[in-house]
Amino acid sequence: MKRIQTSLVILGFSLSLFIVGCKKTDMPADKRSQPSHAADMLSNQVILDWNNAAFLAEGGATLQHALLAVRSDAMVHIAMHDAINAVNPLYESYALHQQQAAGDPIAAAATAAHRVLLALWPDNAAMLNAQLDASISGIPAGAEKTNGIAAGIAAANATLALRASDGAYQNPISFIPVSTVPGVYNSVPPNLFVFAEFWKTMPLFSLSSHDQFRSPPPPALHTGAYANGFNEVKAYGEANSAVRSQDQTDYARWWYEFSNIGWNRIARIKAAGSSLGLYNTARMFALLNMAMADSYTAGWDSKFFYNFWRPYTAIQAAANDGNNKTEPDPNWVSEMITPPVPDYPSTHSTLGNAAATVLIQFFGENSGFTSISTTSVPANMPRTFKSLMQAADENANSRVMAGIHFPFACKAGQKMGDQIGKWTVQHHLERLK
Repeated sequence: MKRIQTSLVILGFSLSLFIVGCKKTDMPADKRSQPSHAADMLSNQVILDWNNAAFLAEGGATLQHALLAVRSDAMVHIAMHDAINAVNPLYESYALHQQQAAGDPIAAAATAAHRVLLALWPDNAAMLNAQLDASISGIPAGAEKTNGIAAGIAAANATLALRASDGAYQNPISFIPVSTVPGVYNSVPPNLFVFAEFWKTMPLFSLSSHDQFRSPPPPALHTGAYANGFNEVKAYGEANSAVRSQDQTDYARWWYEFSNIGWNRIARIKAAGSSLGLYNTARMFALLNMAMADSYTAGWDSKFFYNFWRPYTAIQAAANDGNNKTEPDPNWVSEMITPPVPDYPSTHSTLGNAAATVLIQFFGENSGFTSISTTSVPANMPRTFKSLMQAADENANSRVMAGIHFPFACKAGQKMGDQIGKWTVQHHLERLK
């Protein structure tokens, strides 16, 4: 099987359209997500449109910096959430803690998203201006539109101010010396650098501390648990593996795209086919992207705390790991390109479970969907899932099939994602009493 090649793991691939299918009967999961106010039933299309606009502004097919992108997604959706709640308060706000004059919530949401994205991605001004015109040109001129625009500007400014000095724009590329110590992370070809180590202390959106859900230590190298994980990824994750099925290869590729791209698309699919209105959809996307943003930061905290080697290094250097149940293979390479950060835990798995946990609060445990991916081979190949957590499980296991994570790193990532998703839903944007 021909190995997929990329020049940098931080390069992304994108498609311009994302929907494939969704049951029209999906309902919110619990009473906290049930619309109980007329404003809840306004169309959520403006939120979906600006979620797509964010994807395009962040790079679309040329996205290179997933950490900046997920930060952008969280900021956009916080601003939209706060803007519509400023003109008609239904939920707790995040950044804008003042009520604006009653106004049009569509104008508020669109203006907030536009202003945040224009500040973060000014090179895409033409596209963003066109989207703003499409969103609000049909709203009649008058006090409601004017007040909505003012609320959007205020919410965007408040959100941008919160993150103005967070240090996100530091040079993400750094280099480390080669280590001969078994278990210690080394850069993996072709990405002979480390990406954005400083993100481990990035100011948080949801959590109380960077190590709040730090993963327990990975298995010691001499243990059976380590050997089992080693041998699983060695067999299934090798380029041209003889034991990996075609379906396993397909989903290794399918889930390889950046998590914020995939799970925002899934959220759009679910929201478009649901009874969620404007306000609840805005809340859902804000919680989703806050959870995914903090999943990267918390994951980076654990990754660089343990500094654990990747399968590529471990398998080639297994003669020195002190475990008689692991055999070295100096020629072993993974099916997919290894990201330039330590192995443990898998943040791809963390983001997947955090996203699924948030979405389950709005769409239910057994809510299925069909979606495409920006990295599938062949392009536009759909996959169908019976539940959101089934998708999260496959998302995590895809990293083993890709040969870039030990299975115990994926399990640790999933546990962290569950914790982050639950914390975010329980502690932010509660319905006002």
